[in-house]
Amino acid sequence: MSILNIAGYKFLPLTEIVLLQQHLLAQCQSLCLKGTILLSEEGININLSGNENPIQSFQAYLKNDARFMDMTFHESYSNHQPFKRLNVKLKNEIITLRQPDVSPALTERAPDISPEELKRWIDEKHDFTLLDTRNDYEVRFGTFKNAAHLQITDFGQLPHSIEHMDRDKPIVMFCTGGIRCEKAAVYMLNQGFSNVQQLDGGILGYFKKVGGDHYEGECFVFDERIALDCHLEQTGTVQCKTCQGPISTAEKLCVTCHPLDFT
Repeated sequence: MSILNIAGYKFLPLTEIVLLQQHLLAQCQSLCLKGTILLSEEGININLSGNENPIQSFQAYLKNDARFMDMTFHESYSNHQPFKRLNVKLKNEIITLRQPDVSPALTERAPDISPEELKRWIDEKHDFTLLDTRNDYEVRFGTFKNAAHLQITDFGQLPHSIEHMDRDKPIVMFCTGGIRCEKAAVYMLNQGFSNVQQLDGGILGYFKKVGGDHYEGECFVFDERIALDCHLEQTGTVQCKTCQGPISTAEKLCVTCHPLDFT
Protein backbone atom coordinates (compact mmCIF):
# COMPACT_ATOMS: atom_id res chain seq x y z
CA MET A 1 0.00 0.00 0.00
CA SER A 2 1.84 3.07 -1.26
CA ILE A 3 -0.72 5.87 -0.88
CA LEU A 4 -1.01 7.70 2.46
CA ASN A 5 -4.40 9.29 3.12
CA ILE A 6 -4.78 12.02 5.73
CA ALA A 7 -7.85 13.75 7.13
CA GLY A 8 -7.87 16.54 9.67
CA TYR A 9 -9.54 19.79 10.58
CA LYS A 10 -9.28 22.73 12.91
CA PHE A 11 -11.79 25.36 13.90
CA LEU A 12 -10.05 28.71 14.29
CA PRO A 13 -10.62 32.29 13.09
CA LEU A 14 -8.92 32.69 9.70
CA THR A 15 -8.27 35.87 7.77
CA GLU A 16 -6.83 36.47 4.30
CA ILE A 17 -8.19 33.10 3.22
CA VAL A 18 -7.76 33.87 -0.48
CA LEU A 19 -4.02 34.22 0.05
CA LEU A 20 -3.98 31.08 2.16
CA GLN A 21 -5.86 29.25 -0.59
CA GLN A 22 -3.20 30.23 -3.11
CA HIS A 23 -0.35 29.09 -0.86
CA LEU A 24 -1.93 25.74 -0.02
CA LEU A 25 -2.82 25.07 -3.64
CA ALA A 26 0.71 25.79 -4.77
CA GLN A 27 2.17 23.58 -2.05
CA CYS A 28 -0.12 20.64 -2.87
CA GLN A 29 0.53 20.98 -6.59
CA SER A 30 4.28 20.97 -6.03
CA LEU A 31 3.93 17.69 -4.09
CA CYS A 32 1.51 16.09 -6.60
CA LEU A 33 -1.16 15.62 -3.93
CA LYS A 34 -4.85 15.08 -4.62
CA GLY A 35 -7.92 15.59 -2.48
CA THR A 36 -9.83 18.50 -1.02
CA ILE A 37 -9.02 21.36 1.33
CA LEU A 38 -11.90 23.56 2.53
CA LEU A 39 -11.19 27.01 3.93
CA SER A 40 -13.50 29.47 5.60
CA GLU A 41 -13.34 32.16 8.25
CA GLU A 42 -14.19 29.43 10.79
CA GLY A 43 -11.28 27.12 9.98
CA ILE A 44 -9.77 24.46 7.72
CA ASN A 45 -10.78 20.94 6.70
CA ILE A 46 -8.21 18.74 4.93
CA ASN A 47 -8.58 15.42 3.08
CA LEU A 48 -5.51 14.63 0.99
CA SER A 49 -3.77 11.62 -0.52
CA GLY A 50 -0.38 11.03 -2.06
CA ASN A 51 2.86 9.14 -1.73
CA GLU A 52 4.09 8.98 1.84
CA ASN A 53 7.04 11.38 1.61
CA PRO A 54 5.08 14.18 -0.13
CA ILE A 55 2.24 13.86 2.40
CA GLN A 56 4.72 14.08 5.25
CA SER A 57 6.32 17.10 3.58
CA PHE A 58 2.91 18.78 3.45
CA GLN A 59 2.32 18.04 7.13
CA ALA A 60 5.71 19.55 7.95
CA TYR A 61 4.78 22.60 5.88
CA LEU A 62 1.62 23.04 7.96
CA LYS A 63 3.51 22.71 11.25
CA ASN A 64 5.67 25.66 10.24
CA ASP A 65 2.53 27.79 10.37
CA ALA A 66 1.66 28.64 14.00
CA ARG A 67 -2.04 28.47 13.19
CA PHE A 68 -1.88 24.82 12.19
CA MET A 69 1.12 23.42 14.06
CA ASP A 70 -1.10 21.49 16.51
CA MET A 71 -3.33 19.88 13.88
CA THR A 72 -3.66 16.12 14.08
CA PHE A 73 -4.62 13.78 11.25
CA HIS A 74 -6.28 10.45 10.73
CA GLU A 75 -3.92 8.39 8.60
CA SER A 76 -4.63 5.31 6.52
CA TYR A 77 -2.99 3.60 3.56
CA SER A 78 -4.38 2.38 0.26
CA ASN A 79 -2.98 0.78 -2.87
CA HIS A 80 -4.49 3.37 -5.17
CA GLN A 81 -5.14 7.11 -5.25
CA PRO A 82 -8.72 7.63 -3.95
CA PHE A 83 -9.11 11.16 -5.32
CA LYS A 84 -9.31 12.15 -8.98
CA ARG A 85 -8.21 15.77 -8.58
CA LEU A 86 -7.04 18.48 -6.22
CA ASN A 87 -9.40 21.16 -4.94
CA VAL A 88 -8.71 23.98 -2.50
CA LYS A 89 -12.06 25.67 -1.98
CA LEU A 90 -13.36 28.73 -0.15
CA LYS A 91 -16.59 28.08 1.73
CA ASN A 92 -18.93 29.89 4.11
CA GLU A 93 -18.51 26.98 6.56
CA ILE A 94 -16.06 24.07 6.58
CA ILE A 95 -18.98 21.91 7.71
CA THR A 96 -22.37 23.27 6.78
CA LEU A 97 -24.90 23.64 9.61
CA ARG A 98 -26.46 26.96 8.55
CA GLN A 99 -26.63 28.26 12.12
CA PRO A 100 -24.83 31.63 12.21
CA ASP A 101 -24.73 31.72 16.02
CA VAL A 102 -22.75 28.46 16.19
CA SER A 103 -19.05 29.24 15.97
CA PRO A 104 -16.67 26.53 17.22
CA ALA A 105 -13.79 28.78 16.22
CA LEU A 106 -14.84 31.31 18.87
CA THR A 107 -16.36 28.99 21.48
CA GLU A 108 -14.80 26.71 24.05
CA ARG A 109 -14.73 23.16 22.72
CA ALA A 110 -17.40 20.84 24.06
CA PRO A 111 -16.12 17.97 26.26
CA ASP A 112 -14.93 14.83 24.54
CA ILE A 113 -14.70 11.20 25.50
CA SER A 114 -11.83 8.95 24.46
CA PRO A 115 -12.44 5.79 22.44
CA GLU A 116 -11.21 3.72 25.37
CA GLU A 117 -13.63 5.41 27.76
CA LEU A 118 -16.55 5.01 25.37
CA LYS A 119 -15.80 1.31 25.05
CA ARG A 120 -15.78 1.03 28.84
CA TRP A 121 -19.12 2.86 29.08
CA ILE A 122 -20.67 0.45 26.59
CA ASP A 123 -19.07 -2.58 28.26
CA GLU A 124 -20.47 -1.46 31.62
CA LYS A 125 -23.89 -0.59 30.14
CA HIS A 126 -23.93 3.04 31.27
CA ASP A 127 -27.23 4.84 30.77
CA PHE A 128 -26.60 7.32 27.95
CA THR A 129 -27.63 8.03 24.38
CA LEU A 130 -25.03 7.15 21.77
CA LEU A 131 -25.94 9.47 18.91
CA ASP A 132 -24.85 9.08 15.28
CA THR A 133 -24.84 12.55 13.67
CA ARG A 134 -24.10 11.35 10.14
CA ASN A 135 -26.42 11.19 7.14
CA ASP A 136 -28.78 8.23 6.86
CA TYR A 137 -26.94 6.63 3.91
CA GLU A 138 -23.70 6.66 5.92
CA VAL A 139 -25.46 4.92 8.79
CA ARG A 140 -26.49 2.11 6.43
CA PHE A 141 -22.81 1.28 5.84
CA GLY A 142 -22.31 0.73 9.56
CA THR A 143 -22.70 2.23 13.02
CA PHE A 144 -22.35 1.39 16.69
CA LYS A 145 -24.71 -1.23 18.08
CA ASN A 146 -27.84 0.34 19.58
CA ALA A 147 -26.83 3.84 18.49
CA ALA A 148 -29.58 6.36 17.84
CA HIS A 149 -29.45 8.25 14.59
CA LEU A 150 -31.22 11.30 13.28
CA GLN A 151 -32.53 10.02 9.92
CA ILE A 152 -31.18 13.08 8.14
CA THR A 153 -30.01 13.44 4.56
CA ASP A 154 -28.01 16.60 5.23
CA PHE A 155 -26.13 17.80 8.32
CA GLY A 156 -28.04 21.08 8.15
CA GLN A 157 -31.16 19.14 9.19
CA LEU A 158 -29.68 18.38 12.60
CA PRO A 159 -31.28 21.32 14.48
CA HIS A 160 -34.79 20.17 13.58
CA SER A 161 -34.03 16.48 14.16
CA ILE A 162 -32.95 16.93 17.80
CA GLU A 163 -35.90 19.08 18.91
CA HIS A 164 -37.66 16.26 20.75
CA MET A 165 -34.61 14.62 22.33
CA ASP A 166 -34.21 14.42 26.11
CA ARG A 167 -32.08 17.43 27.10
CA ASP A 168 -31.09 15.97 30.46
CA LYS A 169 -29.94 12.47 29.53
CA PRO A 170 -26.18 12.17 28.87
CA ILE A 171 -25.37 12.12 25.15
CA VAL A 172 -22.22 10.89 23.44
CA MET A 173 -22.24 11.82 19.77
CA PHE A 174 -20.02 10.56 16.98
CA CYS A 175 -19.35 11.04 13.28
CA THR A 176 -16.65 9.92 10.85
CA GLY A 177 -13.71 11.96 12.07
CA GLY A 178 -15.06 14.43 14.60
CA ILE A 179 -15.75 17.62 12.67
CA ARG A 180 -19.54 17.35 12.57
CA CYS A 181 -19.77 16.48 16.26
CA GLU A 182 -17.61 19.40 17.26
CA LYS A 183 -20.07 21.77 15.63
CA ALA A 184 -23.19 19.84 16.66
CA ALA A 185 -22.07 19.73 20.29
CA VAL A 186 -21.77 23.51 20.44
CA TYR A 187 -25.24 23.88 18.96
CA MET A 188 -26.80 21.36 21.36
CA LEU A 189 -25.21 22.97 24.42
CA ASN A 190 -26.58 26.31 23.22
CA GLN A 191 -30.02 24.69 22.99
CA GLY A 192 -30.04 23.58 26.62
CA PHE A 193 -28.70 20.03 26.42
CA SER A 194 -27.00 19.63 29.76
CA ASN A 195 -24.58 16.75 29.21
CA VAL A 196 -23.10 16.43 25.72
CA GLN A 197 -19.80 14.79 24.83
CA GLN A 198 -18.20 14.02 21.50
CA LEU A 199 -16.20 10.93 20.60
CA ASP A 200 -12.62 12.11 20.25
CA GLY A 201 -11.46 11.37 16.71
CA GLY A 202 -14.81 10.00 15.61
CA ILE A 203 -15.27 6.50 14.25
CA LEU A 204 -11.85 6.50 12.58
CA GLY A 205 -10.19 7.41 15.86
CA TYR A 206 -12.15 4.68 17.62
CA PHE A 207 -11.04 2.10 15.06
CA LYS A 208 -7.42 3.10 15.54
CA LYS A 209 -7.50 2.99 19.34
CA VAL A 210 -10.05 0.26 20.07
CA GLY A 211 -10.78 -1.64 16.87
CA GLY A 212 -14.26 -2.77 15.97
CA ASP A 213 -15.67 -3.57 19.42
CA HIS A 214 -19.38 -2.62 19.61
CA TYR A 215 -19.38 -1.43 15.99
CA GLU A 216 -21.35 -3.18 13.25
CA GLY A 217 -20.38 -2.89 9.59
CA GLU A 218 -18.05 -0.41 7.92
CA CYS A 219 -17.35 3.31 8.02
CA PHE A 220 -18.26 5.34 4.96
CA VAL A 221 -15.57 7.79 3.81
CA PHE A 222 -15.86 10.61 1.32
CA ASP A 223 -13.46 9.38 -1.35
CA GLU A 224 -13.28 6.57 -3.89
CA ARG A 225 -12.42 3.96 -1.25
CA ILE A 226 -16.10 4.30 -0.20
CA ALA A 227 -15.80 2.40 3.10
CA LEU A 228 -13.15 1.27 5.59
CA ASP A 229 -13.20 -1.61 8.05
CA CYS A 230 -12.05 -1.48 11.67
CA HIS A 231 -8.44 -1.96 10.47
CA LEU A 232 -8.78 1.23 8.36
CA GLU A 233 -8.56 -0.83 5.18
CA GLN A 234 -10.79 -0.52 2.12
CA THR A 235 -13.63 -3.05 2.18
CA GLY A 236 -14.57 -3.24 -1.51
CA THR A 237 -18.14 -2.14 -0.88
CA VAL A 238 -19.62 -0.04 -3.71
CA GLN A 239 -21.90 2.97 -3.25
CA CYS A 240 -25.32 2.86 -4.89
CA LYS A 241 -25.69 5.65 -7.41
CA THR A 242 -29.39 5.99 -6.63
CA CYS A 243 -29.71 5.99 -2.82
CA GLN A 244 -26.00 6.46 -1.93
CA GLY A 245 -26.16 3.41 0.33
CA PRO A 246 -23.92 0.32 0.26
CA ILE A 247 -23.77 -2.41 -2.37
CA SER A 248 -21.87 -5.56 -1.49
CA THR A 249 -19.38 -6.53 -4.20
CA ALA A 250 -20.18 -10.16 -3.39
CA GLU A 251 -23.95 -9.85 -3.77
CA LYS A 252 -24.06 -6.93 -6.23
CA LEU A 253 -27.26 -5.92 -4.49
CA CYS A 254 -28.45 -2.68 -2.97
CA VAL A 255 -30.91 -3.68 -0.27
CA THR A 256 -32.69 -0.35 -0.67
CA CYS A 257 -33.01 -0.16 -4.44
CA HIS A 258 -32.88 -3.88 -5.42
CA PRO A 259 -30.25 -5.28 -7.85
CA LEU A 260 -28.49 -2.60 -9.87
CA ASP A 261 -26.07 -2.64 -12.75
CA PHE A 262 -23.02 -0.72 -11.57
CA THR A 263 -19.46 -0.31 -12.70
